[in-house]
Amino acid sequence: MPSAESVAMGGNFHNSVLGMITEAGLVVQFVLLLLFFFSVTSWAITFLKYRELGKIRKENNRFLDLFAKAGKISDLNSESQTFKTSTVAEVFRVGYAELIAMTKTKAAKVLGVDEGPSLQADNGISLLLERVLGRTCSSETAKMERTLGFLATTGNICPFIGLFGTVWGIMQTFQDIGARGSATLAVVAPGISEALIATAAGLAAAIPAVIFYNYFLNRIREISVETDNFAIDLLNLIERYHSKE
Repeated sequence: MPSAESVAMGGNFHNSVLGMITEAGLVVQFVLLLLFFFSVTSWAITFLKYRELGKIRKENNRFLDLFAKAGKISDLNSESQTFKTSTVAEVFRVGYAELIAMTKTKAAKVLGVDEGPSLQADNGISLLLERVLGRTCSSETAKMERTLGFLATTGNICPFIGLFGTVWGIMQTFQDIGARGSATLAVVAPGISEALIATAAGLAAAIPAVIFYNYFLNRIREISVETDNFAIDLLNLIERYHSKE
């Protein structure tokens, strides 16, 4: 147990984390404040992204059920407008609009849609629709991946930010040792413990960000595959009706 003299030489040793933070140097406090910003923002993104992907999955399932039971595409088009976040519904809406714009009146009647502008149908229709649907699928994936970059950034840089705060705090501790002319445990321990808080804070911010980044990336990949498969099914359906002309 350190003597009263050694404790006095080392300053007030705080057992609480809050006490060590308040007694830390300005640079370390700034590092901790920066890490706090990254952590809070990451958790906010995590919460919102979890809700967003959950809603997308729920609406996709409902729309796919309607698609399987639908008699005519025109009936499904009006119902698809209520699915605001569904990726498959968005692919359907874009594909439906392009079909109306490209097909001739006869083909539109066969498909059960309203009459659109007459356009000579040829073998290029399927290729054009495939490109449009592919672009829409990519766009929907990009929308789901928004803000994930911040989680990746948090996971990559926060440990290094915390390490910087630790190194700076240790440097300050050694300067204090030189000024006091003593290297007892009571002198060294408070400064080292305050400095190590920065490393702990960096890891606390980075680890959840990395975990949820990978989790969301896997969920987005699953939804993207589901959306791509739906685009293929929709294109096949259109081609089957076209072959009946």
